[in-house]
Amino acid sequence: MNHQLSSLITTYEKRILGQTTNLRLMLSAILAGGHVLLEGVPGTGKTQMVRTLSNLLGGNFNRIQFTPDLLPSDITGSAIFNLKENTFETIKGPIFSNILLADEINRTPAKTQAALLEAMEEKQVTIQGETYQLPEVFFVVATQNPIEFEGTYPLPEAQQDRFLFKLHIDFPSLEDETNVLRNVMKSHDEDALDSAVLDMKTFQEIQLAINDITLSDDILDYVMKLVRKTRESESIRFGASTRAAISIGKAAKAWAYLAERNYVTPDDVKMVAKPALRHRIQLAPHMELEGVSLDQVIQELIGAIPVPR
Repeated sequence: MNHQLSSLITTYEKRILGQTTNLRLMLSAILAGGHVLLEGVPGTGKTQMVRTLSNLLGGNFNRIQFTPDLLPSDITGSAIFNLKENTFETIKGPIFSNILLADEINRTPAKTQAALLEAMEEKQVTIQGETYQLPEVFFVVATQNPIEFEGTYPLPEAQQDRFLFKLHIDFPSLEDETNVLRNVMKSHDEDALDSAVLDMKTFQEIQLAINDITLSDDILDYVMKLVRKTRESESIRFGASTRAAISIGKAAKAWAYLAERNYVTPDDVKMVAKPALRHRIQLAPHMELEGVSLDQVIQELIGAIPVPR
């Protein structure tokens, strides 16, 4: 593993306690060129998690607080008339950054959500008929609150599919939560910024190294069997698409790289399968009535598929 990336992970885990697996999964998704949806109740450190990672990665960072009155042009930018020059001038929006934090994405209407998600997919923005390319390194981390329904606009399934991972941010253990409290109480400047450990050039070099990780035909078949199983299971109403298989493959390569291996194992696939599938499938009504969780069903599906040797 790149020594700068190793240093980034060490610093990251010191700053964000009790979320080791989620931190590594988020880093895997971003290194794989994907976007991440973070879901968790308020106060679990979702925004802090993204801000800390952006500081360590370097590059440009912008944060948008999504609200019901946010317009698509507030994200993408707009053209205004310059009276002095007697011409239209393009003002680029906050989406023109390497790392974008879309805070509480489910608080804004569908039209504004769609403007962001289109940019995520196409890596370009159209302002007044003119197309502008987004930076080569561009990823979005969106947060949403799962318990509030007043004034929220849930992301449609087709739009959730644009995210490589959906991560559940839960409360840390008692020990970790106590340490968070202790650190904040001791710190004179809890918002002190970490200095960048990586730069965008190194980041792109790591992405190229991840592309070279071996994904054997046996592992490829294993991924496809898992995805197709979601379409055949009676527990699932709507199964996963081909994009889900691509996401699992890319993320498994990145996870293998973080584990300092140059090949993907079945365990890598198992590790990334839940976050890559949980927002892409829907439970059958009878399973919902029984109170079975999506993660439980995915775990059962993984267990039912023979592991390649």
